[in-house]
Amino acid sequence: MIHDSRYATEQRNDPGTNGRSADADDAFFEGLPMYGAANPSSTDAGTTPGSFAMPADIGGPYMFTSPDTPGMPRPSKLTAWDFLPCDVNLEICSPRDDAACRGHGMPDVPAVRVRPHPGAQAAVTQLEHARLGVITPEMVRVAEREPHLTAAQVRDEIAAGRMIIPANRVHLRYNLDPMAIGRASLTKVNANMGASPVSSGTDEEVEKLRWAERWTADTVMDLSTGGDLDACRDAILRNSTVPIGTVPIYSMIIGRALEDLDAETILATLEHQAKQGVDYFTIHAGVRRAHLKHVRDRLIGIVSRGGSLLAKWMLVHGRENPMYELWDEICDIMRAYDVSFSIGDGLRPGGLADATDQAQLAELDTLGELTERAWAKGVQVMIEGPGHVPLDQIEYNMKLQRSRCHGAPFYVLGPLVTDIFPGYDHITSAIGATNAAYHGASMLCYVTPKEHLGLPKKDDVKQGCVAYRIAAHAADIALGIPGTRDRDDELTKARAALNWEKHFELSFDPDTARAYHDEDLDVDTDFCAMCGHDWCSVRISKEITEFVSGSDNAYAWDKPRVSEALSDEQRDILEKRGVLSPEEVHRLATKTRTAVGADQGRAACHSDAVADADDARSMQQEQLVQLNTSPAHNIPTDDRII
Repeated sequence: MIHDSRYATEQRNDPGTNGRSADADDAFFEGLPMYGAANPSSTDAGTTPGSFAMPADIGGPYMFTSPDTPGMPRPSKLTAWDFLPCDVNLEICSPRDDAACRGHGMPDVPAVRVRPHPGAQAAVTQLEHARLGVITPEMVRVAEREPHLTAAQVRDEIAAGRMIIPANRVHLRYNLDPMAIGRASLTKVNANMGASPVSSGTDEEVEKLRWAERWTADTVMDLSTGGDLDACRDAILRNSTVPIGTVPIYSMIIGRALEDLDAETILATLEHQAKQGVDYFTIHAGVRRAHLKHVRDRLIGIVSRGGSLLAKWMLVHGRENPMYELWDEICDIMRAYDVSFSIGDGLRPGGLADATDQAQLAELDTLGELTERAWAKGVQVMIEGPGHVPLDQIEYNMKLQRSRCHGAPFYVLGPLVTDIFPGYDHITSAIGATNAAYHGASMLCYVTPKEHLGLPKKDDVKQGCVAYRIAAHAADIALGIPGTRDRDDELTKARAALNWEKHFELSFDPDTARAYHDEDLDVDTDFCAMCGHDWCSVRISKEITEFVSGSDNAYAWDKPRVSEALSDEQRDILEKRGVLSPEEVHRLATKTRTAVGADQGRAACHSDAVADADDARSMQQEQLVQLNTSPAHNIPTDDRII
């Protein structure tokens, strides 16, 4: 085990580490795999030693990352600075020059920027501005949203190609709130939606957009293949506050045979969508003719729609992928509007049996080449990744991409870690997504319960967003990104104090948490229905005066109280669960603090049988069966600290 003893010693001697003494903690720390990551709690709350990830490397190739398992590919030594356009010169700058970039990867060079040749094109994209040393308003906004980064660090990461701000110049005129994708930033979540030939339409897709934004999707992809694609896309762009991505080949073949797809149609479609304001395009240019032979023996062939369409086109015409051949022209269109590339993984595995195979990795090599060419054109790039990957192969996939694509942000679908749970693939994939983000992915494309089964509906969008926010947040905490655990710690304090109102307020989905709680016991008191009063370990810990658990005055509460009536959303949650009868749900939704009816057959300790908060407290104190649980907890009955 690699162990940074110097870091451990610093932590033991740090007066902010919860008052631990160095002598008492020597053996404890020497046994921990501490590599130098920051504590994700900004206050070092609790007793955990912190993150076991690598130290933050903002401005370097690692950014935030897990320790490398032996045998993992090393980061590339190249960055976007190694692939400059021909009409600029590289200028070496003083380390004190605030308008120069660090994090470029060049040994013994303190800071750099570019100087355009006379007559060179003016900077348009975030990448081009960053190379000039300019901090754009969008970079400032990203730093405001991610306080662990400065605007200068955001600029430097973009200049190195390790971060993008997908912000079409047209979309910025609407309601877009700029955000960043890169492993130096927080892990992002994308939600897919779109009308199909057999389901949904423009109004429903705009409603799904608003729903996805409510459930904290960071970007949204419009994958419509039916209805009025143009009107649907325009409506989504005009209503969105988050970046919007598309897969333009879907529009290219509407109303024509795939075989008739030509260069003129490809470029005209891209120009049109760029003018509309699309922030990033998925272009499956990495699927080459030479790769198709590697697909022959796969169990499930090509599962990417764009990849399969282009593979068929190549076989019909006996020619190379037109997206690959038109790459430079595509770059020019995207640069003009600052549309970012999301270079598609058309040969991603569609089942565990095809993961990390020759077809997938051959395409990844091409994605690295296309990244270099796009950077030389001044276009921002992220890379799309698999798919369906066994848990043991996820770290390798993440770190191989980091190497072959020179640290460009990795945007992965899942990956699913098992194939036998259709209907639950938001769970199977969130497991893989958590691992992917911890090992290097920058953005996670959500999977909904409808994956492989049909077009997601409104609730499926919520379930996918929630599952993937869990994955992203868990990875950010594990990586030691400063401040990411603060809300968790506050909720823990509220839970320890048995302060239910703050508990729900701090939760990601307060309505669901409150509805589930009130389904069993709709009184906020010093226990819940899981253990009851006498067996509540949190209550017992709170009563032990030598424990700090539950003693934070900020979360103190004075007496039990009957909860408010259910909101419409909470009522809907319980109705869908079907545990309570319609009459019971109705009663919870229509009760008041001073008039609560009693139902037959409910437990006597249930607060439905009381009239108000004082009665609830009285019932807790007088009517519940009081048990002496001290022996069960090995506590003497005369213990002085209780």
